[in-house]
Amino acid sequence: MYTSLPIGVQPCACTTVKKLSRVLGRFYDAEISAAGMNVTQLAVLRVIARRSGEPLIRIAEELEMDRTSLYRAIAPMIRDGWLSSTEGTDARFRTAHITNTGRKILKDANRRWKKVQAHVTSCFGRKKYAALVSELNRLADCASPVK
Repeated sequence: MYTSLPIGVQPCACTTVKKLSRVLGRFYDAEISAAGMNVTQLAVLRVIARRSGEPLIRIAEELEMDRTSLYRAIAPMIRDGWLSSTEGTDARFRTAHITNTGRKILKDANRRWKKVQAHVTSCFGRKKYAALVSELNRLADCASPVK
């Protein structure tokens, strides 16, 4: 990835990861778009399919999203019939369920995702990829309040 930083200046961890996220996102989106969705929608739909009926706040927590961003992400999926939503006793208990239409689209998107994922992990190296994921999780653990 391109950087205009002077030699010896350490790049910002957040900026570096965000840049990588945009690069990978464009790549995955290009491959998954034929299924009618993007990689963010795929991630959301997968979690809702696994945790059907759970409060959306828990879905948001698993995806490291705030509830408002999740609601914006699922609105077109509800509109297009991929998900159905049920209001709970209050906004914290709103749930979503994947529909038959959503399952069909998810199946197609998963098939396309597997192809892209296999390419990325093979190109990077399977063992190196596993180590990278572990290190990224460790980096995420460092995102605690500065003392």
